[in-house]
Amino acid sequence: MKTKTSTRTSEPGYALLLVMVFLGLSLLLLTGILSWTSQNVRDTDRGNEYYTSASAAEAATEKVLVRMARDYIQNGESAVINNLTRYRTNYPTTAENAYWGNYSFTNPKDGSTGTWVANSNTSAYAVLNGQYSGLSGYRSTYYISSDAGLINSRYGITARVGQWIGLEAIPLFQFAIFYNMDLEIEPGAPMLITGRVHSNSNIWVHPGASLTFASDTTASGVILTNTMPADPRGNGGLTNITIGWSTNKHVGGNSSLNLPIGTNNSPDNVFEVLNIAPGGESPNSALGTNRYYNKADLIIIVSNTTVSVTSGVNVDNKTTTIPTNQWSQFLTTTNTFYDGRELSNVRVTQLDVGKFRTWAQSATNPIAAKLAGKTIPNIVYIADERTSVSYESGVRLVNGARLPDGGLTVATPNPVYIKGDYNTTSDGVNFSKTGNTTTYTRPASVLGDAITILSSQWSDGYGTSLNHPAVDTTINAALVSGIVPTDSSAYSGGVENFARFLENWNGHKSWYNGSMVVLFNSRTATAPWRPPGSGSGSYYDVPTRNWAFDKNFNIEANLPPGTPRILFVERQQWAFRDRNSP
Repeated sequence: MKTKTSTRTSEPGYALLLVMVFLGLSLLLLTGILSWTSQNVRDTDRGNEYYTSASAAEAATEKVLVRMARDYIQNGESAVINNLTRYRTNYPTTAENAYWGNYSFTNPKDGSTGTWVANSNTSAYAVLNGQYSGLSGYRSTYYISSDAGLINSRYGITARVGQWIGLEAIPLFQFAIFYNMDLEIEPGAPMLITGRVHSNSNIWVHPGASLTFASDTTASGVILTNTMPADPRGNGGLTNITIGWSTNKHVGGNSSLNLPIGTNNSPDNVFEVLNIAPGGESPNSALGTNRYYNKADLIIIVSNTTVSVTSGVNVDNKTTTIPTNQWSQFLTTTNTFYDGRELSNVRVTQLDVGKFRTWAQSATNPIAAKLAGKTIPNIVYIADERTSVSYESGVRLVNGARLPDGGLTVATPNPVYIKGDYNTTSDGVNFSKTGNTTTYTRPASVLGDAITILSSQWSDGYGTSLNHPAVDTTINAALVSGIVPTDSSAYSGGVENFARFLENWNGHKSWYNGSMVVLFNSRTATAPWRPPGSGSGSYYDVPTRNWAFDKNFNIEANLPPGTPRILFVERQQWAFRDRNSP
C-alpha cells in the first residue's frame, strides 16, 4: 500500500496575506495622499489669508493716500506735514464697512493701532517721471506702510504693504500753453506749438490750416478733433488739414494740475489769486500764500480819490509808504483810450517800466534794504479800483524793453495792456526783436483779467475809429489771463487769440516767447471775440503770429518772480514688505 504526501499551501490564507499587504500599501499611499492634500490645503489657506491680509493692509495705505492727496492738492505740503500724526491713526473701520471688523491694523514702526507715514526725503528740484515725465519740479517722497492680519487667524499671519508717493509741484510756466478749463485751438494760419500743452478739462482741436504740436499734449478730460458743441460756427470738416502730434504722447485722462488754494480749482476760485486779500485772511493760509497781493514787493492801489504806493505784505506788512515824488516818476493815472473790442473807453494806471527800473535800482528806493534775499523789488501788484460809468479801469505797461535786474512780475485783477516791445533788451544788448531767441531776456510774467498787445505805433488819440496800422512787436514774458468762453453766441477766439489785439496787424508780426496760461474767465473785459477783417464790428486785423515757448523757463533760476506751482500726487512704488522693514 502506497502513502501520498501533499506540498500545496493553503490558498485562502495566501490570498488573505496578499490582500492585507496590498491593503497596507494602499493605506500608506492614501495616508500620504491625504497628508499631502491636507498640507496643500493648509498652504493654500495660508496663502489666501496672506493675500487677503495684504489687501487689507493696502486698503489702509490707500485710505491714508487719499487723505494726503486731498490735503496736498488743496493746501500744499505744509498741510501734509501738519497732519502726519493724524494720518497715522487712519485705517479702515467698521463704520465704513463691517468687513473691516475681521482685521487688525498695526503701525509697523511702533506697534500701535494705525498706519506708518513718514517723509522719505526733503523737497528737491528734479526731472519728474510718470504722467508728466520730462517736466522739472519740486518733489517730496512720502512712505506709507501698514500691517494687517485676521483677528481670528489660524496661522498668526500678518501682511505688510508699503507705498512710496511723490508730492510734486510743477512751476506753472513750464507749459507753452496751460488751460484750467476747456482749451480750444483753431488757427486759420499754419501754427507750430513748441512746448508742452495741458488742459485740466478737454482739448478741442479744429484748425483751418496745419497745426503741429512739437511736445507732449495732455488733458485731464479728452482730446477731440472738432469744435465745442456750443460753438455757433458749427463743426466743418478738417479736409486736407494736418494735425501733427509729437512723437511723444497726446493723451487724455491725466491727473489735473491744481493750485493749492484751499478749495477746488474752479475759475471763480482761482481768480482770487489776483484779488486783494480780504481783512482777516492769513497771508500764510493756502490761498493767502498764492495771492500776488501777498507775494508783491510793491503794492499800488488806485481809488477814485487816492493813490497808495507801499511796500508789500511780505516785506514789512505794508508799513513803508513810497513818497509821491518818487512813485510819480514811474506811475501815471490819467491816460485814457478806446478799446474797440470792449466798445468802451478805458482809463489806466500806467507803469513806465523803464523809469520803474531806474527807481527800483537807485539808492532812493526806501524798501531795497528790507527785501529778503534781494535788493530790487521785482513783483509789483497794481489794483485800479476806480469806478465810473464812462470808463473801464485797466493797467498799462509802457517802455518795457529793459526790465529790472532779476526780472519783473506785474499782477493785477484789471485788464492789462502792454504797449511796444517788452523785455527785449538786457545790459544794453538787443537780442533779435524779430526772432524767438531769448538769450538776453530777464525772467518776466504779466497777470491780469485780460491781456491786450498794443504796438509802439499805438496812439491814445485814435478814438473810436478802428484798424489803425500796427508795427512788428515782440513780447517776452509768461502771460496769465482770463478768456471769454465759447457759448451759443460767440467763439472764445481760442489759443490763437489768447493775446488780444486792437490794431490792423495785417503784414506785421507779433513775436512772442513765453508761456500762455488761462486760469479763469475774464470778469471786467468780457466783450466776446469777434472775427477780424473789415466787416461791421471789426476791431483788429490778424498779425503773423511767431509764437514760441521760452525754454529759459525750464531752468529753475530763470523762472519769473513769484511763479505759481501746480500740484499733483504721483505713485512711485508699491511693494510687499518683510517684517524687518517698516
